[in-house]
Amino acid sequence: MNQKERMLAGLPYKAWMDGLAEEQLENKKRIYQYNLCPPDETEKIEQYIRNILGKAGKNVLILAPFHCDYGKHIEVGDNFMANYNCIILDVGKVRIGDNVMFGPNVSLFTAGHPIHPDSRNSGYEYGIGITIGNNVWIGGNTVVNPGVNIGDNAVIGAGSVVTRDIPANVVAVGNPCRVVRPIGEEDKHFYYKDRKFDVQDY
Repeated sequence: MNQKERMLAGLPYKAWMDGLAEEQLENKKRIYQYNLCPPDETEKIEQYIRNILGKAGKNVLILAPFHCDYGKHIEVGDNFMANYNCIILDVGKVRIGDNVMFGPNVSLFTAGHPIHPDSRNSGYEYGIGITIGNNVWIGGNTVVNPGVNIGDNAVIGAGSVVTRDIPANVVAVGNPCRVVRPIGEEDKHFYYKDRKFDVQDY
């Protein structure tokens, strides 16, 4: 196995070998182009983001600035929206479902380093994939760590650090992020805390 194959297999690897640094440089050029594209050139913006991501569904919007390592290891479904300053370290695979929203400054980190300084100083690092289900909302300033799976319909509160899997249909928040309550049918009638919708088409 070369270092790229090791990276994609979730094994310890060295990030500057076997063409990985060159691949990152090529993606940095694409990211630079995307982040500096005039905001009214919407067709170019869509073309540029599709050239970065490995797979993208319909209606994908990522507000610049956006940063990622390779881009091609990121898959997003339909109706994906990421607010400003999204960072995705995609040395491991990142899979995001349909109807997912990110607040500002959301970071997904598949990348990590060994705990022990001797091992860390060897230059080895790792990437373990992240999976986010359908209909997920991740609040601003949230960090999702390597290997985490977030279930369908979950809401992650702003400022959370997600270090373990989050099940479907729950609100979870905190550092470390923990489930605080389920999402039930009664939640449908409120747009914010105890404030009910005053319209009928929700």
